[in-house]
Amino acid sequence: MAKFDTLLDQHFAALADPTRRAILARLARGGASVGELAAPHDMALPSFMGHLRKLEEAGLVVTTKQGRVRHCDLAPGAFAPVQDWLGEQRAIWEGRLDRLDDYVTRLMKERKT
Repeated sequence: MAKFDTLLDQHFAALADPTRRAILARLARGGASVGELAAPHDMALPSFMGHLRKLEEAGLVVTTKQGRVRHCDLAPGAFAPVQDWLGEQRAIWEGRLDRLDDYVTRLMKERKT
């Protein structure tokens, strides 16, 4: 479980930054070179590369180098750990809300009698 928690922590840390979320949103439309990804961001290339490195370390982005061009893509199944965790949280909270609804409904019926 510790490995999963570390991976999940890396995913959420990577997703916490708006620049990194913008990179992921762009890559969701298809792969791109580092230059294409960096162009809309008003920052020096070394700073941008730090964001890209954080995404790679989290396993969300994969890069390949072809000649002098580094190409980036979303990692296959990259968001599965986040989706799984969110699904578990949704199930927990839906169960809690269902129990609360049952309790309130029971109280309302008791008041009527």
